[in-house]
Amino acid sequence: MELTHTESVRVAVSPEQVYALVTDIARTGEWSPICRTCWWDEEPAVGGGPRVGSGFTGRNVTPGRTWETHSTVVAADPGRAFAWEVGEGFVRWAYAMTPVDGGTQLTESWEFLPAGLEMFRSRFGEQAEHEIAVRAEAAHSGIPRTLAALKAVAEGDCA
Repeated sequence: MELTHTESVRVAVSPEQVYALVTDIARTGEWSPICRTCWWDEEPAVGGGPRVGSGFTGRNVTPGRTWETHSTVVAADPGRAFAWEVGEGFVRWAYAMTPVDGGTQLTESWEFLPAGLEMFRSRFGEQAEHEIAVRAEAAHSGIPRTLAALKAVAEGDCA
């Protein structure tokens, strides 16, 4: 079971346009197969975008389960990178934008962090490895779907 995963897609818009899209977290439900909506704890300053340390909540939905998570922005570099950690450093999600001929290479990555593994083992006991595997599979199968949807939204909105 891989506790990290990274995939990329080429998007026919600028890195700045991709960054503006992925940091508009209220739109996350348009591309995520699990996270249906997000909202900032405090709205970022007008025109300022998110900053490292900004917090937000996401509502996730799978068959038979709905839950919310709190995340903290750990990277906010316009046109280059946007990343956040879920909970108290449990999981790290990130987008990296690299300029390429005709647009952007958008890379999404996910990593189950040591604090998350420890929390799952404490919370789920004997079922922890199964629960970790379920989350890992969701990330591995969800990232390509997310990237495909982000590409479609970005190219539809910005082209």
